[in-house]
Amino acid sequence: MDASGFRGPWDTVVDLGAGDGATTAHISHLFKKVYATDVSAPMRWALARRKFTVLNVNNWDKTGPFNMILCLNLLDRCDRPNTLLNQLRDTLAPGGRLVVALVLPFSPYVETGERGDHKPMEYLPIRVSGLEEQVATVIDSVFKPVGLRCLVWSKLPYLCEGDLRQAYCFLEDVIFVLEAEEGTEQRIKEPIKENERTGCVKKD
Repeated sequence: MDASGFRGPWDTVVDLGAGDGATTAHISHLFKKVYATDVSAPMRWALARRKFTVLNVNNWDKTGPFNMILCLNLLDRCDRPNTLLNQLRDTLAPGGRLVVALVLPFSPYVETGERGDHKPMEYLPIRVSGLEEQVATVIDSVFKPVGLRCLVWSKLPYLCEGDLRQAYCFLEDVIFVLEAEEGTEQRIKEPIKENERTGCVKKD
């Protein structure tokens, strides 16, 4: 947060797809009010036991605005990521921060979606190869068109379940810290030029 220039206020935070709340618990002491969502009933029970306010996944945004929103490893698992990005922007309080974690290389998989084939109803335009290229594409072609400006990004190792050939896969989890741009409506109407690159800073 220091690298992104965020100095508060530290009033409200919501963690979307929070699971059992273990990650949320690490930052909960910083905020006056902590909200969380999850599609799993057992996970919602676990969140409630941690004294977090559990919101409905279908109308969580009605409770905002929030000073900070956590969207960790969710965009590649939700049915309508573009719709979610617009909700995230609209629900962010002025001066607030949105933290998005995205596993790269990008490979969307929806457990229970409208299509029924584990593919999302909405696609994110991430088709290039290479970590740096994918990061630039996410910033320029995913965040920027919906009025989200990347302030800083970094990466962490991500360990996930493998297949019959190997028990585990080692991937990159890229963390983006974003803010809502001013004049969002006008910015969405403007096309993104091919040579327009991000000014977002990478932090090691």
